Amino acid sequence: MAKQYDNLYPNLCSFTNLYWAYRKAAKGKRGQPPVAAFEYDLEANLFQLQVELNKQTYHPGAYDSFYIRDPKHRLISAAPFRDRVVHHTLCNLIEPIFERSFIGDSYANRLGKGTHKALDRAQGWTKNYPYVLQCDIRQFFPSIDHAILQGILARKIADPQVIWLCNQILDSGAGVLTAEYDQVFFPGDTLFAANRPRGLPIGNLTSQFWGNVYLNELDQFVKRQLRASAYLRYVDDFLLFSDSKSQLWAWKDAIRAFLFDLRLTLHAGRSTVYPVLTGIPFLGFRIYPTHRRLKRYSGVAFSRRLRRAYRQIVRGEINKADLDARVKGWVAHAQHGNTWGLRRSLLAAPIPPGIGGDRGGVA
Repeated sequence: MAKQYDNLYPNLCSFTNLYWAYRKAAKGKRGQPPVAAFEYDLEANLFQLQVELNKQTYHPGAYDSFYIRDPKHRLISAAPFRDRVVHHTLCNLIEPIFERSFIGDSYANRLGKGTHKALDRAQGWTKNYPYVLQCDIRQFFPSIDHAILQGILARKIADPQVIWLCNQILDSGAGVLTAEYDQVFFPGDTLFAANRPRGLPIGNLTSQFWGNVYLNELDQFVKRQLRASAYLRYVDDFLLFSDSKSQLWAWKDAIRAFLFDLRLTLHAGRSTVYPVLTGIPFLGFRIYPTHRRLKRYSGVAFSRRLRRAYRQIVRGEINKADLDARVKGWVAHAQHGNTWGLRRSLLAAPIPPGIGGDRGGVA
């Protein structure tokens, strides 16, 4: 199979590929100073990248890291814009190769998938099965082992230059999440295991894609070896449904053992079996067979963002169109649950004087 993909690099380095990678990387961000600076001398910057990639002298720059709460406390690491163009250049080429092997019920960071389709699929299964096994992988992105990922990539990609570029990007992220990782020793490890390169910076396009590549190993195990028909995954959160609690507990043990080979562990407090009628907390909602509830933190967080947006309008930092877009975006998400009362409550609050305008409605 790998022989089919042993001469990819010339297409990767083509100016056409670089240009379309720039377009994707810049989408929605052209007003940001780093993007505008790159665009100011676009041809020269793309040709310079092309020369560096062809000569294999390309070296990624330093990350800009900061914490967010969404609601988990996460360290986000943003690569320089020119590196984000390279990430798109690489993914344009190799993502379709791996996409063919992904299961249909992997929903994160894939065209035509997403959170709402994952919620629909999960709720459909709550009507057919009485029990669910919910699992969450502990410190997923900080735990991803570079040597294992390199082996998975090499099984599909035989072009040594493409592998070289993958390694350049991987090496640039080694150590970025060190402080976010609590050392785990697996069977057979020595003390040198602590020095294994690991971690994918949260924020890279390549990290999102490679996370799916890494956990496709788990997807295939669950579908082919465990033969679980009702299984779905969104990043490192996944659900298995069954008529039998004992079967789900047995599957959990098998999954825990399999994940050791990927140097991953289940989050003990969030990986358990329970009846679907109690509601499944998943992707910001609590799913029941007959309805969904938005989790409380989402409404609280939106209320805070709305008040902050009002203050930004008063200061002239955003305009009413920006506010309208933010409100409509949240409403479109919240509408996927039984949230009419919540939306009416949040959007019926008085608008501060001097702002006025339409907040997008609550239909």
